[in-house]
Amino acid sequence: PSRFPGAPAPPGNGPLGATLPAVIDSVALALATYGTKTFEEVMTPAIELADGFPMYAFLRRYLESERRASEAFASTARAYYPAGTVPAEGEMFRQPDLARSLRILVEAERQARASGATREAGIRAARDAFYKGDLARRIARGVQEAGGLITEEDLAGYEGRIEEPARTTYRGYEVFKAGFWNQGPAMLQTLNILEGFDLAAMGAGSADAMHTIAEAIKLAYADRDKYYADPDFAKVPGDALLSKRYAELRRPLIDPARASLEQRPGDPWKFAAGDEAGGRLFQQPATNNQQPAVVREPGDTTAVEVVDRDGNLFSATPSSGWLLGGAFVAGDTGIPMSNRMQAFRLDPGSPNVLAGGKRPRTTLTPTVVLKDGKPFLALGTPGGDSQDQQLLLVLLNVIDFGMDVQAAIEAPRINSLHPESSFDDHSAQPGVLEVERTLDAAVRAELERRGHLLRLRAPWGMSTGVVAAGVDPATGKLRGGADPRRERYIISW
Repeated sequence: PSRFPGAPAPPGNGPLGATLPAVIDSVALALATYGTKTFEEVMTPAIELADGFPMYAFLRRYLESERRASEAFASTARAYYPAGTVPAEGEMFRQPDLARSLRILVEAERQARASGATREAGIRAARDAFYKGDLARRIARGVQEAGGLITEEDLAGYEGRIEEPARTTYRGYEVFKAGFWNQGPAMLQTLNILEGFDLAAMGAGSADAMHTIAEAIKLAYADRDKYYADPDFAKVPGDALLSKRYAELRRPLIDPARASLEQRPGDPWKFAAGDEAGGRLFQQPATNNQQPAVVREPGDTTAVEVVDRDGNLFSATPSSGWLLGGAFVAGDTGIPMSNRMQAFRLDPGSPNVLAGGKRPRTTLTPTVVLKDGKPFLALGTPGGDSQDQQLLLVLLNVIDFGMDVQAAIEAPRINSLHPESSFDDHSAQPGVLEVERTLDAAVRAELERRGHLLRLRAPWGMSTGVVAAGVDPATGKLRGGADPRRERYIISW
């Protein structure tokens, strides 16, 4: 924190905003542990895309809107603005530096296999070519020459691991999320709170349902903002936060007639010690009237959801190369660095305070759902803090309101801006509720009467893009859906 005196968070852009790139390690670990293919087989499509793909409208719009900020970094200008311009829609967009870097990894695997290495050892060789050796030196040099902090030693010392997911049950379904270094458990807490309400009787898209869902989100996210952090560095009362009894004690805080304008975390530590008062309020609530310095919508995250013929589910929410406010590419490698350093806090009293080797409490939140122990649905979305809200709404539409997956995705959405932001200055907008205009006008009026501060969005205008893939339990057939709010697709073969 001493490196950023007076700031609410590390910068969101540039070399100082970058955390260690973990994606290659994650891909290699998952592939070696659960996969059957070689690194080259799974990396070839990515290399083909780096060699060139037709520019499309969504990407071009973001590259153009953030051009001035991104061109502040020569390496980014080289990667994203060849010849000083953004390729026109339909023209080929090429990333030759990135393609060369990815081919280095493939070549490392080839050499290992030629020497008799197993599939797993070959994958490890490809992985090590990223974190050790010449490519790692060039990544570190590119970051440091631009004023960043990442070193060769940081890269060489990084090693991911497989962890137990966070989980809860909801009306007979099992829902799995990443652990408390991630915001995913907030969705689980919200489900636990909502399980005590008869949402189906309220009706899909009704004022009662939307109000209840929004208020449950506020309670769960208040706990997120106060307690979630990397458990390797902070004590997180995870068992208490995901306790059904804790949710039961939190539930009466929802006033069916009035929207809350306060941040109201519970005290799971007190609850864990046997004092059920801890399920109610941590302290007398104080209204937070901060407003964000800048309101802009990032378009950098994506989500990949897969179900195979055997019903195996895969969910990932990749996000890097932060375009909003200017992306940063590490030197001549073509490798975009993330901006997730800004998700840390600089307040020493926060469990999510910045520290070396620590994972920031991210918003990236893949989801897997089982029914009776069998694969049901994998789902994910971009959207920053809103991700777990948008995924929650889709899942409730399927489970409580009986919609098919595509209808559940297309249904009108809400999004609470009441929680503290994970970005920029970490401010909150108490009581503000984004609502798509496709939500019935009478429902919008009733929500406003109950005290929600509505901010209208265009039809299908929420900044999200849910995709889902899974198995229909009634037929055993594979199914999925894709959000019209972004350029999203569901493909089968």
